[in-house]
Amino acid sequence: MRTTGYRAIFVAALLVLAGCAAPSATPGATSGDTSPPVTPDPDREGFSDPEQDVLGWENGYWYDEPIAVDQSDGLNDSELEAYVARGMARVEHIRELEFQESVPVNVISRDDYRAGNANRSGSPDSEFNRWNDQVWEALFITGESQGSADAISETTGSAVLGFYSPGDDEIKIVTDSTGAPTIDNATLIHELVHALQDQHFDLTDQRYRGQTQDGDLAIDGVVEGDAKLVELMYTDECESGAWDCVATPAAGGSGGSGGGGGPNLGILLTIFQPYSDGPVYMNSIYQEGGWDAVNDKLRNPPVSSEQTIHVTDETPTPITFDDEGTNGWTTFPNQGVEGSDTVGEASIYAMFWYQARTAGAETVRLQTIVETDEQYDTYNYDAAPSDGWGNDRLFPYKNDAGSETEYGYVWVTQWDSDGDAREFHDAYLNILDANGATQQADGVYVVEDGEFNDAFRVVRSGDRVVIVNGPAPADVDEIRPSLAS
Repeated sequence: MRTTGYRAIFVAALLVLAGCAAPSATPGATSGDTSPPVTPDPDREGFSDPEQDVLGWENGYWYDEPIAVDQSDGLNDSELEAYVARGMARVEHIRELEFQESVPVNVISRDDYRAGNANRSGSPDSEFNRWNDQVWEALFITGESQGSADAISETTGSAVLGFYSPGDDEIKIVTDSTGAPTIDNATLIHELVHALQDQHFDLTDQRYRGQTQDGDLAIDGVVEGDAKLVELMYTDECESGAWDCVATPAAGGSGGSGGGGGPNLGILLTIFQPYSDGPVYMNSIYQEGGWDAVNDKLRNPPVSSEQTIHVTDETPTPITFDDEGTNGWTTFPNQGVEGSDTVGEASIYAMFWYQARTAGAETVRLQTIVETDEQYDTYNYDAAPSDGWGNDRLFPYKNDAGSETEYGYVWVTQWDSDGDAREFHDAYLNILDANGATQQADGVYVVEDGEFNDAFRVVRSGDRVVIVNGPAPADVDEIRPSLAS
């Protein structure tokens, strides 16, 4: 997974697909006044236009001004104009930032979105995708029958409702009905926040591009967290009756799987983490220092998903690595950070949850995903075998010596304590067991059949766990000779 140059809002479909019971209401705040902010109204008479642009007014509409918009037969041009203008005014009122220019909103079909998404993924045989295949296979989320690029494309193709493109400075709404489009209130508000962020902070800046998977999730925790927080504050105003909000007709489906294979829940759970923990993280910052503190955090994003999951400033422990590959086994030096990726705590949690659901692995209890206790929190990404993460570096390997290229990896994980490392180690072995692994005399585990039929060596030493993977036991020894018995 890598940032793809746009900011999207996803369907939160995990609960239904997982068979878990959804919470009936947003959990209450733990402390303090967490009501949406109220920007003082400028002096005005009714809904007359101000003499100059002010917070809470955009393109002829005040944030609390009624609009004649009925989506039951879709939006016409004048309705869309009013809907967007008042939405911009409401974002300004909540977020206390002024839009610098109008935001175009266009509608595209889900088929067109899927086609563009597939093009962005590139060739499945590209060096990056072959490298990234090993990252997702190491997480036991995509196996050997489907490439990670296809799985990610199909997942986002089914789940994205709309996105803001910083390169084009416009919002695109993804719909199955382009002739009579409807736009959900929350989706519009969320993407308008991204447009506002772009106008003030420039989302094309390099600071919003992580070097690793975990880096991307951490950055998304503030960018998506800010947008989701404003979206949820807006929803609170609608549900309380304080604001009149345009009703959205019930859709015939949220994207379905036509033209695609539907979402991979492990991928969806991973990429949804910033939308779940991000607003909790940003709300804590807002409660302490207001929107100025939120703006500062956008200028200085966190560096790991651990920080957004636990609302902490704890930084990763550095990991050094020396390549030991022999007999043709090499890393991908031009990919990632010196050939490595860092998947982070959020992705590791997704691995344990996904394998518990799909393989029955004894890792985490499935229902814990909905056991949240923070306002604005959707899912719980905190679990014993992934908690205590200190850092990780995952090095995919390849071997071009034979008639077909073979692949493997070395995954070095660092933990805060020996006990944290032991919990990860034991839960990981339970994944191997759930996939039918047998342990050989030399300590190598072999999975004979299925999506993850490979050989694995798993070594814990104090607060570090190292996993080596290859097609066969001999390959494991060649990739990391120093761990061989």
